[in-house]
Amino acid sequence: MGQEVDLRFLQVMAEMTASSHLMQADEVAPKVDQALSRLGMGATMFLIDQEQLLLRALPVPGREVPSPLPVAGSLPGRSYMLIQPEPDPGRPGRLWVPLLDGTARFGVMRFALPADADAHDPAWQQRCALISGLAAHLVSSKLTSGDTLHRLQRVRPMTVAAELMWQMLPPLTSSHERLALTAIMQPCYDIGGDGYDYAVDGDTAWLVLLDAMGRGLSAAVACAVALSAIRATRRAGGDLLEQVRAADENLVEQFGPTGRARFVTGLLAQFDLETGLVRYINAGNPLPVILRNADLLGVPTGGARLPLGLRADVATHVGEQLLEPGDRMLLHTDGVTEARAADGSPFGAARLTQLATYCEKERLPAPETLRRLALAVAEHRGGPPSDDAAMVLVEWSPAAAQRTLIGPLSPGDGEQRS
Repeated sequence: MGQEVDLRFLQVMAEMTASSHLMQADEVAPKVDQALSRLGMGATMFLIDQEQLLLRALPVPGREVPSPLPVAGSLPGRSYMLIQPEPDPGRPGRLWVPLLDGTARFGVMRFALPADADAHDPAWQQRCALISGLAAHLVSSKLTSGDTLHRLQRVRPMTVAAELMWQMLPPLTSSHERLALTAIMQPCYDIGGDGYDYAVDGDTAWLVLLDAMGRGLSAAVACAVALSAIRATRRAGGDLLEQVRAADENLVEQFGPTGRARFVTGLLAQFDLETGLVRYINAGNPLPVILRNADLLGVPTGGARLPLGLRADVATHVGEQLLEPGDRMLLHTDGVTEARAADGSPFGAARLTQLATYCEKERLPAPETLRRLALAVAEHRGGPPSDDAAMVLVEWSPAAAQRTLIGPLSPGDGEQRS
């Protein structure tokens, strides 16, 4: 019986794949639902909003659209946060499964299983995880060819600066066999000066975190110039020094020499995944934080130089930091630690480190760690931000990478995620 069900699932997945080539963004949910109906199942896809606070349902013609669901304090929110299937105890046959493309979280999927299916059965959880993975990939692939999915993820309009920056950036999360890598940006609808980039090839991971002077469109353009110069140089085979030099030269060319320049602070790193050696250049960025076994190991202070774009001939040296397997490296811009409460008190580096170590002790997936850190910054600040806040977290650990995948799929798999 199980093999017969598996075969029917494969046929449905083949149908979904075949129809995807000419599929529009607004057709993803209806096509997925139509395919699953052949299995006697129903499904509703919920996308996470830009701020990662609400899960918003994709509409299906002829069906009432469910209200948005909060991430905090809800069963689907738990599925999203912990990246694991969640059977609904109040609704037998209902199963929530994360929408995960690779390791990028897009939301959750609510399955209504056939009458004879058990939502606690690992086999059914595995089948639904395969369907949700394909559905998430369809969402990811159609984001660039239509606006429907973007509108659903937004609760208010983007500024022009924010639109520019989000189109420049890679996915928030990209894990690999040996590391988990994730980023977050706030305020989502009004970013304009911060940006990040990464690339993982062979035994090397490249990391970039940038913060342009000021806010708004002019800051976004400066950040885009620096990021593009670094990315283009890296893709041409350039090392850290060449990447920094390219950023300096292009910023000076676009915005002028010292005195009227628009500078960009930043941190660039080259991480050897075989040895754990991190080579880095810190161009006026806050010091990175290294965590080991849920304790603060230190803050690397080497590789310091002037911000990017002040001059085209800044003396630059490369710092080095040796990591051990399991270490976490947290990069952040000054908008994180300098976020101020109503009484003027800053969020501070000590509070950031304390919360990061707590999340590590809880063995949270890396993207959920950053989501909670960003929420803590926003709660401390209370009102509108005066600066962008961006973070990049890297954890050198196969177990950390596994925690960014869907699991556990059976009672015995939980240990693999710790």
